[in-house]
Amino acid sequence: MSDLYLKLVNTSVGKSAAQTLGLPAPISLKRWQRTDQPFIEGDVLIGAASGARAIQSIGSILGASPAQVFHATGQVSLEESSKAGSKAKPLDVTAEINQRFSALVFDASGMKDTTELKALYEFFHPVIRKLGKNSRVVVLGLDPHHCRKAPQAASQRALEGFVRSIGKEVGKKGATANLIWIAPNAEERIDSSLRFFLSPRSAYVSGQVVRIGKSETGNMATNPVAPLAGKVALVTGASRGIGESIAETLSRDGATVIVLDIPAAMADIETVAKRVGGKPLACDITEANSPRIIAEFVEDMGKGLDFIVHNAGITRDKTLGNMPEHFWDMTIAVNLTAEERIDEELLARNLIRENGRIVCVSSISGIAGNFGQTNYAASKSGVIGYVEAMARSLKNGITINAVAPGFIETQMTAAMPMTIREAGRRMNSLSQGGLPVDVAETIAWYCNPQSAGVSGNIVRVCGQSLIGK
Repeated sequence: MSDLYLKLVNTSVGKSAAQTLGLPAPISLKRWQRTDQPFIEGDVLIGAASGARAIQSIGSILGASPAQVFHATGQVSLEESSKAGSKAKPLDVTAEINQRFSALVFDASGMKDTTELKALYEFFHPVIRKLGKNSRVVVLGLDPHHCRKAPQAASQRALEGFVRSIGKEVGKKGATANLIWIAPNAEERIDSSLRFFLSPRSAYVSGQVVRIGKSETGNMATNPVAPLAGKVALVTGASRGIGESIAETLSRDGATVIVLDIPAAMADIETVAKRVGGKPLACDITEANSPRIIAEFVEDMGKGLDFIVHNAGITRDKTLGNMPEHFWDMTIAVNLTAEERIDEELLARNLIRENGRIVCVSSISGIAGNFGQTNYAASKSGVIGYVEAMARSLKNGITINAVAPGFIETQMTAAMPMTIREAGRRMNSLSQGGLPVDVAETIAWYCNPQSAGVSGNIVRVCGQSLIGK
């Protein structure tokens, strides 16, 4: 179901009415439209606090884009901004500024104590109101878990509150703000993540914190138009909705996709598989022999898997006192236990290839809970625990991450009562629902060969929902 209110407030009459009545006026989000689209265009301003660790990498990545890049000057605290490279032109942030920026990027990774937080103010205060529509704010810091002294950990953790607040302030422009925490000596691993958070691919991802660590494998060269070329992906629950969009997006980026869903959906499975040039597989993942069936199907293809996306999921909503036992059992089996069993089988047979990716779909219900969803919330919270634990044990460069969608426009949300549906759409910093492709784009970023340092992360695709953290 389309968002009629969003369409209305983006007309001249609707916008005027919304302003008069004090109603939210969300901006139509700019999403990825073509495979050769640059990840960032327009004017970009880079800043850095003292001791910046990633400034040269930032400058190099942005220098490869068609954007016009500037580095901040005019404040002693921002002197290291000049290390952004020769393409970045100086811009005095203490003088009058006429540009409209498509992105503001700040390297705070060198801050050692809380007095140095002033650099955030001195960089952002003069320019935050110069952000254009659908713009981006990205802050990079040092992962507090790697800080040896308390003042340094405090200054780096402060970035989280700062970025989440920025996201709430700029969301009315369709803009997003995100934080990348980097482990020591992992600055070379930021490429895919910085590109993702600056690009239209991350249109519905805001107020998020991502950790990038060192990895067993080095950065792998990729084709920017088809970064997943030659790779094989398995997507469960792929016959419609978010799963269908995941299959389409991974295929767009070059992967061969195994489209898996229940046997009753075989017609839809075959339709999707044909459209994306993939392979259909009908299988009930809750059956005892399903891991073996999946593994043998992969073996018959002869290549192993590069990516497995655990998207299949169900809801069986009832308050706990009224919930039939089979509602509980089925929800846990599909949403959680099946993932564990399938991964165990594939890993035991060495069918997930080196530098492979496991991606699980959680939910903000698993983070915040939800009325009448004790079973669903338990399963989706369990997914988070599974991802965090598995990230510590996987070998051969295999990573595992999760997405946690918020309100996404699907058949399920279209069936909600109107008042609940409208609340779900508006209760986030972007004041609108997301699309299945927003979840798919986040998963494609996880799967990028250059995302080797990204593991154990839970990224909410929710427009910075007011629910949860």
